Amino acid sequence: MGKRVAVVGTGQTIHKSHRPDVTGQELIAEAVQKALGDAELKISDIDAIVIGNMDHFEGINYVDCWSVAGSGGVMRPIIKLTTGGTTGSTLAIGGYHMVASGLFDKVLVIGWEKNSESDTTGAITTAFDPIWDRLVFAGAIAGLAAEGMAYKTEFGLTDRDAARVSVRDRRHACNNPHAQLHKEITIEDVLESPMLSDPIHLLDVCPRTDGACAVIMASEDCAEKICPTPAWIWGTANRHTYTYVGDVNLGQIDSMKYAALDLFGKAGIKEPRKEIDVIELYQPYSFAGIIWIEAMGIVPRGKGTEYIWSGATDMGGEIPINPSGGVIACNPIGATGLIRCAEASMQIMGKADKRQVPDVKMAVSTGFGGCFWTDMLLYGKKKPS
Repeated sequence: MGKRVAVVGTGQTIHKSHRPDVTGQELIAEAVQKALGDAELKISDIDAIVIGNMDHFEGINYVDCWSVAGSGGVMRPIIKLTTGGTTGSTLAIGGYHMVASGLFDKVLVIGWEKNSESDTTGAITTAFDPIWDRLVFAGAIAGLAAEGMAYKTEFGLTDRDAARVSVRDRRHACNNPHAQLHKEITIEDVLESPMLSDPIHLLDVCPRTDGACAVIMASEDCAEKICPTPAWIWGTANRHTYTYVGDVNLGQIDSMKYAALDLFGKAGIKEPRKEIDVIELYQPYSFAGIIWIEAMGIVPRGKGTEYIWSGATDMGGEIPINPSGGVIACNPIGATGLIRCAEASMQIMGKADKRQVPDVKMAVSTGFGGCFWTDMLLYGKKKPS
């Protein structure tokens, strides 16, 4: 049996659309120093480092070597992981296994992106097959629009319904000092914003962000000595299901459905709606806030819209989703999934300040990317058996 693993410290930069005040290495160092400070550790206490970004964005192939001035990786085991949009959550899952395997006791996990120095849309477009996908899949928007339209066609979802999700997350972001966007919006603001690709308006979708996140994971041998209330990782699951966009079952994200069944099955979660207290959902556009909670099993298929309008996912509701403001308010892509991990862990640790959900015992974070892939992690206040 592997060792039990917990998150014992987190750190984030102040995320902005453009951080010309720092280099990439300095951006990474900012998050690392905050995570070390949160855990009251020194870099000399760290046994190994896992780092990643969307390497084709900034054009840095060996980020594990290039980053050492900021990561603290000099003369220390360090590995790069990169899986497209799921990079941040893959880093979290990789860090977990590095510790659970018994290889290392304390691992520093780092995700970062300087989108202002990259051609994001060009990079995403060239990641897809040049014959079958590239001509109709320009950047990130096209695939999301196809998913949103497929669900609209089947269930009669309106643009107003989806806008309710953007309004929620932008309101939540006002409580998060790390979020990029701190202005509340209305449903009319969303509907009147420019149409990017039907049915997605500008305010339905995430921004581009410069930012970094660092998370320290520790084994059961030392976690409780470092942190009085560590966030224990109860399980991980992922489904990187498809290679070609044409294979995706649009309108019902199968990768999340099967990852959730796997994760909740491992942890003995039978009724996720009753047993999970908060979710940090990697949700890059508003329609996903409805479609994907159905795939996760929070509500039956076709009932997501009703659940969102009920206020159940707002702060104070049955299961607050994205108390941080989520991806709609901040998206440094290589860090985004790891930010979800940090925010879910902070909810367990009671460190989420103004965005804290009361009495959180179980939390979920997710990652999304690639060709409609899903990563998931489950956290608990109680140590798993």
